[in-house]
Amino acid sequence: MSSTPALPTIPVLPADALRRMLAVRDLTDPAGGDHAIQQLIDAVEAALAGRWQVPVRRRQTNPVASTSDNYDRLRYDPADVTRDARYTRYVRADLVLRSHTTAMIPPLLDELSAEPVPDVVLSCPGIVYRRDVIDRQHVSEPHQHDIWRIRAGVGRRLDERDLEEQIEAVLAAAVPGRKYRTTPAVHPYTLAGRQIDAADGDRWVEVGECGLAHPEVLADAGLPPDASGLAMGLGLDRLLMLRKGIDDIRLLRSTEPRVAAQMNDLAAYVPVSAMPPARRDLSIAVDGDVVEEEMGDRLREALGPHTRSVESVEVLAVTAAEDLPAPARDRIGITAGQRNVLLRVVLRDLERTLTTEDANRLRDRIYAALHQGEAHQWAGRG
Repeated sequence: MSSTPALPTIPVLPADALRRMLAVRDLTDPAGGDHAIQQLIDAVEAALAGRWQVPVRRRQTNPVASTSDNYDRLRYDPADVTRDARYTRYVRADLVLRSHTTAMIPPLLDELSAEPVPDVVLSCPGIVYRRDVIDRQHVSEPHQHDIWRIRAGVGRRLDERDLEEQIEAVLAAAVPGRKYRTTPAVHPYTLAGRQIDAADGDRWVEVGECGLAHPEVLADAGLPPDASGLAMGLGLDRLLMLRKGIDDIRLLRSTEPRVAAQMNDLAAYVPVSAMPPARRDLSIAVDGDVVEEEMGDRLREALGPHTRSVESVEVLAVTAAEDLPAPARDRIGITAGQRNVLLRVVLRDLERTLTTEDANRLRDRIYAALHQGEAHQWAGRG
């Protein structure tokens, strides 16, 4: 008698953490109320439908996805680092909080295989879950939008000319008038992959990735050999920030009335009075394998809703324990194999001014969450 092999042991989210993450509002879902991000999605879909004269099939699903749809069917290698629990939020070994909206694509391809449509745009917007750094451009629950065009049984195969047309139409609709560029990028589910950057003054901001849908992904869903496709994934938060002229991603969820009222349309953002920042530099000891994204995740876990008061956490320097002078090692209680990380924390609440006491309390909670040394330096205690 054969038996089903046991699933590998993987650290999974505690139940309370899972509930908290699933309670975060998906700004792309009209059921939670209006938001400018929904208008951005509508504009992109309308641009492609008008350009190509093909139907758009939108799908928004529960953010809990199978590990297979999130990784395996998109040709991620079993050893890919992105599967590590440091980066992926596992509900079970076979279920994750989707790390990208591309996880919605394989089931849609299955539907196309069962009920063919000659030419169609698949539109999959939604919230995704990442372990990420903390700064003005990153949050752990960003919004993405996967847009795939699939053609089978009619006309020529979709190629890079069509991909160029898609990039042009999407950027013109989302951030009209902005310059953009593409650079080569590798994705397991595409061929001829590209990264899409949009101009923001004198810098470039990554806003998406794209390529030709990999034939193996299409074949795995049972689509015919002549099927072809274009695959694109957009960062909706960044596109909306560029469209409205917003420089802090936290503003998209602000409940401050003067800010929230401006998040219902695509008009340019008019800044409200900025609260003053409070800066705190921390010298901490961390275990040798801790990465910056994991530190961001620990901080969010420790602060909960107070994370909104943290504007950024920047790594200034990293030094191995053995390279520190003895007094420094003793001061932070660092041990062999650990690293000393110098952090600059910028605290700025979007809705109120933080007092010195507020800032020091936040500083100490961050310090307690991240420091793994045997000695401690608390705010105001020397």
